[in-house]
Amino acid sequence: MPNSSSCRVNGLFNDADGTEFLKLCVVSVPEKGKANKELILFLAKKIGIAKAQIEIISGELDRYKKIRISGDVKILEAKIQQLVAEAIK
Repeated sequence: MPNSSSCRVNGLFNDADGTEFLKLCVVSVPEKGKANKELILFLAKKIGIAKAQIEIISGELDRYKKIRISGDVKILEAKIQQLVAEAIK
């Protein structure tokens, strides 16, 4: 969700197909890739990895994005599970 009051994890939601997504809010407006850059920076800080390890693989111009995160799978899985746990509090 671009153009929000703060960068934050804002819960989980399911699309019409039942696919579960992590809902993230960023402050930047969706112009010239600003919101995408902020999304990558926010995720990198939350997960504790370099921004270069995060890549938007689809949905760059869409609200729904698929993101590839490279690194140690077990460590990343634990950190993402922590983000999900924060989202459902």
